[in-house]
Amino acid sequence: MRYRAAAVLVLLVSLAACSNARKDDSPRIKSLQGRVVPVERGGVVTGGRDQAAQGYREFLTTRADDKLRAEALRRLGDLQMESGEDKQSGPEPDTARGAKASAAKDYKEAIKLYRDLLRIHPNRPGNDRVLYQLSRAYEQIGDLDAALVTLNRLVAEYPNTSRLDEAQFRRGELFFVSKSYDQAEPAYRAVIGVGETSVFYEKALYMHGWTLFKLGDYERALDSFFPILDRRLIGRDAGSTLSEIPSLMRGDREVVDDTFRVISLSFTYLDGADAIARRFSGSGARAYEFRVYQHLGDLYTKQERIKDAADTYMAFARRYPSHPQAPLFQIKVIDAYKQAGFASLALDAKKEFVLHYGVNSDYRKRSEVQAYNNILPHLKQNLEDLARHYHASAQKKKNTDDYREAARWYQMFVESFPSDTQTPAMNFLLAEVLYEDKRYSDAAIEYERTAYHYPPHAKSADAGYAALLAYDQHGKQLKGEESRAWQQRATFSALHFTEANPHDARTPAVLTQTAEKFYAQHSPDKAADLARRVLALKPEATPAQRRTAWTVIAHTQFEQGAFAQAEAGYQHVLDLTAASDPLRPALVERLAASAYKQGEQKRATGDQRGAVTAFLRVGSLAPSSPIRATAQYDAAASLIALKDWPTALKVLENFRTSYPGHALQAEVSDKLAVGYLETGQLSKAAAEFEALAANKKDPEARRAARWHVAELYEKAGSEKNSAAAYERYIREFPSPLEPAVEARFKLAEMHAKKGQTADQHRWLQEILAADSQGGRQRSDRTRYLAGAAAMTLAQPAYDAYKKIALVEPLKKSLKMKKEKMETALQAYTSAADYGVVEVTTASTFRIAEIYNDFGRALMTSQRPKGLSAVELEQYNVLLEEQAFPFEEKAIEVHEVNAQRVTKGIYDLWVKNSFAELGKLRPVRYAKVEKSEAVIDVIR
Repeated sequence: MRYRAAAVLVLLVSLAACSNARKDDSPRIKSLQGRVVPVERGGVVTGGRDQAAQGYREFLTTRADDKLRAEALRRLGDLQMESGEDKQSGPEPDTARGAKASAAKDYKEAIKLYRDLLRIHPNRPGNDRVLYQLSRAYEQIGDLDAALVTLNRLVAEYPNTSRLDEAQFRRGELFFVSKSYDQAEPAYRAVIGVGETSVFYEKALYMHGWTLFKLGDYERALDSFFPILDRRLIGRDAGSTLSEIPSLMRGDREVVDDTFRVISLSFTYLDGADAIARRFSGSGARAYEFRVYQHLGDLYTKQERIKDAADTYMAFARRYPSHPQAPLFQIKVIDAYKQAGFASLALDAKKEFVLHYGVNSDYRKRSEVQAYNNILPHLKQNLEDLARHYHASAQKKKNTDDYREAARWYQMFVESFPSDTQTPAMNFLLAEVLYEDKRYSDAAIEYERTAYHYPPHAKSADAGYAALLAYDQHGKQLKGEESRAWQQRATFSALHFTEANPHDARTPAVLTQTAEKFYAQHSPDKAADLARRVLALKPEATPAQRRTAWTVIAHTQFEQGAFAQAEAGYQHVLDLTAASDPLRPALVERLAASAYKQGEQKRATGDQRGAVTAFLRVGSLAPSSPIRATAQYDAAASLIALKDWPTALKVLENFRTSYPGHALQAEVSDKLAVGYLETGQLSKAAAEFEALAANKKDPEARRAARWHVAELYEKAGSEKNSAAAYERYIREFPSPLEPAVEARFKLAEMHAKKGQTADQHRWLQEILAADSQGGRQRSDRTRYLAGAAAMTLAQPAYDAYKKIALVEPLKKSLKMKKEKMETALQAYTSAADYGVVEVTTASTFRIAEIYNDFGRALMTSQRPKGLSAVELEQYNVLLEEQAFPFEEKAIEVHEVNAQRVTKGIYDLWVKNSFAELGKLRPVRYAKVEKSEAVIDVIR
């Protein structure tokens, strides 16, 4: 033992000397295992940590120098720490619990040694390291408060310790975990103050930012987060796309991604993209700036804040319009709006995209070819989307501005992608838009370009033929020399068509359309004469030529109002037209129109039955014609004029089924409603009025319709539908007040009939609430209904009062009955306050009856058991004394009712009050003949 102690002594002296040479990294006992240290007596120190620890313990029992004893305490504490650490990291899972307990024992032993050392040698040099180790030991056993106290002492007493950065960082962590963010912040700031030489510098920046974030100081938080990005990204390739940053290792990428995430969160609490702009305006540009916008926009997208996400992407694109990622950001804007269903915003974004990045834009001139080629598919798609959108809108609304806008984007597509396989079709659509917008001259040019400028394609022949139609339409707008010059161009185009399409089925017709040209020149007589000559040709003209001739004749007769002859002409044309001919539908439409026009003529002359026949014939002539719906509707109108309601209803019902989306459907409901009323089909009429109510623009008309619906259902005996209709009325028209209260009263009555008392009372309560809040809209009727409702609602309180019997123990039952009495009295008083005569008289009678009943209940209450005859007599006297005031009160209230006869009021309740007074005060009120005579006089 003496040798071991001596060896430890020599070792301590050696280590003490070493400690003066190394400021921050004093060697530990663990690092000396295996060394041979010569000692004065020739002994050696061998063995493991346990043997060394035992040696230190034995040494501490000697009277060695205080300095050496202090060092021994420190070394022994360190050995205990190392032992605990090894035990925590070494055991397998099945022995982990025992190892943890053993390690905790080592840490507690170390804590004791370190505390003894600090207590005995408070001013010893190197105590900063002891405090550092002591804090670690506290942390290991989970005593975080003690660890924090120790670290606080360390930084306070040793501001120049080499472990200051770690100590402050650990303090920050402990404060952060305990959510003491205001204390964590200066701790992390102190680490940052040490500078980048500290291994904790970047972690402190990150946690300092998070601490400020938790404190809501988002601007200062960003001051800590952005240096992390600067350290990781400045000097690196920030990437040429919006994908992952190249050349980042996995660990760096995780740090960068986490930092971007919290930066994005911070900007969401500021003012988003505007805050980003201010940040980089103040701190200078960064190559990775676009990624800040990207991450913020992506976060907004995850949060389903689509407008904020799009504004963020767009903010970058507008701030840096020449940046390589600018178009990619605008694509993200478009995608965000599309996915969110913001069609209008997506459309505006597409416009901005094609204008900024089109093939003639400044951006293209400055961009590298490959980079620009990456956005060409998006440019192409957006141009097509814009053109088709405005084209569809124009066709629906017939709006000139939409036609012009569609033409603009079609034109830009054609100019931007002249060699694309899709361009001929887009050029054709451009011509179609111009034609639909009645810009026939421009349409003819574009049709010709579509037909002859490109290699043969699917629309070549259609475009060439459409050009002829455009020429014809524009020619109708010209006069004089302009018209003649235009006709020459039209003739040239027709010849071009026949040369380019010699086998087209339309070519023979084009060559024989002179008659049509006369017709186009508004020379109907000449056109008809020429057409008749074609029909008279020998040998007979080809079927196509004959069809053309009949077409001219039929058109001429139609325009001259000879609709019966026009119908016959169109029928000839159709006989010569194949079922698959593309012109056949138009001819069928003409045939249908001819029959329809005959109906109009007959109707104008008062021949309604003939008009019906003509209108309905449209359906047999042209079953799929759009005009059939109008004809069927007009047939129904004529039938209504004839008051042929059954047939009219049948036609109208068929119209509703066959043409659900037709514009006349709104008027059909009106006519069906009248028809159903005329034929006594009230439920069906109500359903139609309900549809009308939903579509009426005028609020008063809609209100009247809603009320009518409810009444019709009520008359039809459909209580369920009637109740639903009254409820809809109340929700939609709470004002004016009187009918809304009336509707509630009807609902209450319906529920009362069904015995649904709870629902009845709910509507009665609503009547009271509506009347009380009605202000100037209150009327005698609303007060009457409210009074009646209050009277009905008072009945449960009266019934509850009557149920209470005065039994022993009397004190308890008397209290209950009195409480119920007060509730009932208040209910009837409230009802009487409405000033409705019959409600007031009934309430007055009920109030008097309650008082009278309460007196009788006292007198008939159960007597206590065990009373003697004398006691019982005294008890009865007392009851009489208690009951008498209630009887007097009843008489007083009945007299109030009786006195109303002087005001001409003598209803059932006044009469009942007289009857009760006759019982309560017979001497005064039992004179029936006299009283009735007085009443008769009053009447």
